Amino acid sequence: MLKNTLLILFLFVQTLGQTYAASNDLIRPNVVFIICDDLNDFGSVHGGHPQALTPHMRSFAKSAVTFQHAYSNNPVCAPSRASIYTGIYPHTSNNLFWAKWFDNPVLKNSKTIMEFFKENGYHVAGTGKNEHDHRPADWSEYKSKTDYGPYWFDGKKRNANPWVPAPFSNIGAIDGSFGPLRMDHEGQPAGAGWKYGWGKEQVLDFGNHDSRDLTPDELNAEWAAKTLEKFAEHTSPQPLFLAVGFVRPHTPIHVPQEYFDRLPVDALLLPASIPNDLDDTYLKSADPSDGNGDDKGYRYYKLIEESYGSSEQGIKAFLRAYLAGVAAVDDCVGTVIDAVDKNGLAENTIVIVTSDHGWDMGQKGYLFKNTLWEDSTRIPMLIRAPEISQAGGVTTQPVSLIDVYPTLVDLCKLQGDTRKNAQGAPLDGFSMRPLLENPQAAIWNGPDGALTMRFAGPKNNHIPAKQHWAYRTERYRYIIYNNGKEELYDHHSDPHEWTNLASKQEYSALKAQYKQSIFSQLPSKEANLQAKEKAKQANKGDAEVWKDKYYKKHPEADTNDDGTLSWPEFQKHKKGA
Repeated sequence: MLKNTLLILFLFVQTLGQTYAASNDLIRPNVVFIICDDLNDFGSVHGGHPQALTPHMRSFAKSAVTFQHAYSNNPVCAPSRASIYTGIYPHTSNNLFWAKWFDNPVLKNSKTIMEFFKENGYHVAGTGKNEHDHRPADWSEYKSKTDYGPYWFDGKKRNANPWVPAPFSNIGAIDGSFGPLRMDHEGQPAGAGWKYGWGKEQVLDFGNHDSRDLTPDELNAEWAAKTLEKFAEHTSPQPLFLAVGFVRPHTPIHVPQEYFDRLPVDALLLPASIPNDLDDTYLKSADPSDGNGDDKGYRYYKLIEESYGSSEQGIKAFLRAYLAGVAAVDDCVGTVIDAVDKNGLAENTIVIVTSDHGWDMGQKGYLFKNTLWEDSTRIPMLIRAPEISQAGGVTTQPVSLIDVYPTLVDLCKLQGDTRKNAQGAPLDGFSMRPLLENPQAAIWNGPDGALTMRFAGPKNNHIPAKQHWAYRTERYRYIIYNNGKEELYDHHSDPHEWTNLASKQEYSALKAQYKQSIFSQLPSKEANLQAKEKAKQANKGDAEVWKDKYYKKHPEADTNDDGTLSWPEFQKHKKGA
């Protein structure tokens, strides 16, 4: 009897919630969330590079609020996106790097932004690269999963574009490849050419050289535009949440020749730099990826220098491709925003344009993402919220991607708990609504600075206090590595972060303040000890599993025939193998 009563009560509450959502559909805004991949602050709106061609973003900014100091919470794709779509910091969930987010004990018990919008009566549609690991059940409909194409097919497998010189091209089909989509394949093996599709491969058809197939980003933009057109035609009161993930300018940076033609390589301006800028930085000493501090960014810089004969020519070649990718994705962003405006949806549709993190373009001898410096962490952030945001407004208050989810909850008046149960976590960020309403006042409930974490390697997995951290206020960037080394830059006098002030005595109090701002947000020492023990047990468990697999392949290693392979037996057999 009690069970039946509880069931009836549960169904009543659920129905009441659905009725509430339906009754509010007419006043709830639609949402169009546009996210690019590896797009730093080069866009013309943010002034990162004077030759960046982003007219659509620049035009959109006139009707939106520009966040000049918006930052990624983790400057690499997978953990950044897991954090964006769950609204939970990597250090809160312990989803610190490349693990599948939906296997994480905290994140799998928390509602993604898509789940929460569905729960509140929205039709949730998406296409392209949104989550790094896609979970179909979160969406009402999903058109296309992540496709890094177009990519070069050498006749047998994906490979680097053959027009990229070695040794940079030896990096491979993704990071080692960039350049225009050349129609001329002269001198290439039979069957070689451009393809797209990450699973089901398709040839990119250039037709009669006057036409071509659309790239994956263009296809996603076109689908999003048609989805918005159909939505505008329908009279259903159900609001729409549409997420569009564009891959460019992520590598391989292959876009049509027309975008390269706009950027003559001889006229390109390299990012500002000074000799020996690396000397007062500590990433190499704090995080030696292979024992020499030679991680991807440093290695890619050396390889492109070797491939093109000088760092200047190498970076120019890559920069041209990156800016071409930026121009191409700007056109795609424009396609989606135009569809919002032309179909009469602008008055009731929130539009957000952003990226998952930035990119270092050779500064400090680094060519990649995943540093705690400005170029890897600063991102574009443009938000238009009808009847709320100030058209053409600009705010310098630092915010970060963690603030997107709570902002949309606030603007769309979503109801309910974002946790599925007690094992989940509440949202970590803060609503940016006050900054949309009054960008200049910079009054909001969030922190003074934006927090970014760089993963410090498998040995420090699951231990937030052992990672590398940055805290960016309106004026300063403070970095502390897990070996205690520090960097401090004053952006009012040093916007390129050329002079590390951390060793100067007069900044001791400021560094202490920022260090406290970072570590006060991390789990307690007790929680860190628990995390360390869990990591130890997890590693031990992984080792045992690996040893068991070895035993199945080599049963003779069990020399005393007791049915169990001990570690001494394993080591003895492995040495003799």
